[in-house]
Amino acid sequence: MNDNLSSQKQDRRSFIKKTGKGIVLGSLGAVFPYAKVSNIHGVEEKKLGVALVGLGYYATHKLAVGLEETEYCEVKGIVTGTPSKIPEWKEKYNIADKNVYNYQNFENIADNPDIDIVYVVLPNAMHAEYVVKAAQAGKHVMCEKPFDINASRAATAVEACEKAGRLLQIGYRCQYDPNHKELMRIGREGDLGNIKEIRSSHSFFGVRGDNWRYTDRSLAGGGPLMDVGVYSINAARYSTGEEPTAVWARTYNTYPNLMDGMEETIVFTMEFPSGAVANMTSSYVARANFIHISAEKGNYGLEPAFGYGGASGYKGEEKIDYPKRNQQAAQMDAFARNILDGTPVVASGEEGLRDMYVIDALYKSARKNGKRIKMVGA
Repeated sequence: MNDNLSSQKQDRRSFIKKTGKGIVLGSLGAVFPYAKVSNIHGVEEKKLGVALVGLGYYATHKLAVGLEETEYCEVKGIVTGTPSKIPEWKEKYNIADKNVYNYQNFENIADNPDIDIVYVVLPNAMHAEYVVKAAQAGKHVMCEKPFDINASRAATAVEACEKAGRLLQIGYRCQYDPNHKELMRIGREGDLGNIKEIRSSHSFFGVRGDNWRYTDRSLAGGGPLMDVGVYSINAARYSTGEEPTAVWARTYNTYPNLMDGMEETIVFTMEFPSGAVANMTSSYVARANFIHISAEKGNYGLEPAFGYGGASGYKGEEKIDYPKRNQQAAQMDAFARNILDGTPVVASGEEGLRDMYVIDALYKSARKNGKRIKMVGA
């Protein structure tokens, strides 16, 4: 992790402000001629082609399934280091030989007009690297969360997309879920007054698994905070509409021979400018999936909040339960429309970068036995 947040090349907020403007404005001129078709030009639309980079569980059982439900994009290519997976994918999704790549020839995707979007679904420590490569190949990019394993690497990827004039979206599927959108609206419009306290946890029992998330610190970058804990961080930020000013955290392990030096459980707090406080837990030895918000005039929240099956919740005695749609399909269709229409991305690279600054600070606090860490630029 990044031990010295104050040594970042530039102030967190000034960097985000600078790149936030650049990636939208700088990309607009390139977006319209690059998109295959666009309503803006009165041309009949055609689905944008997506290449999935990494064919693990999430790509196979969630993204590819979601893409079957999208209106504006479809699977057109794959990138894999496992040749045995190729025949099944080619047959199931009618993928042409020329749209199959490995990690040695990935750069050749630049010459392929069938591919408009590259979706990076690799281990955390490979995210920024392949976002940069995809942008340099002239493709718009989606990247699974977390953005990478620290903010410095994530910032490099944001800069690369800005320089290439390509749009970048982080896989924050919840931000495209109508129930989470209602959570945002309630807080930002002040239906129940000012937010005072947020509690959230996304945890499951996975510590004994053999996946790289539990066994390889060099790929994962950390334990549950780098996996499911990101959802709670992101939800606290979009619920309040604010950036945290300070954080503190403590980590715990009950299986001393597991997790490759990563945390098994992390308990953390985020302070916001309005005075709101978020108290959160993320763990690989617990079971929880909720966000509960206490405001001046009442409570509201979601439970379940972050699962693949969608969210539902409450606002006082009222239910929050909008019709559910495949979240992966919703986020990918939204990104396709951003490309076709030249509109800003909701779960942008800058959004992912902000979470990485928080994660860096939380790990710094945990290394210092829960010391309160003021966010750079706060």
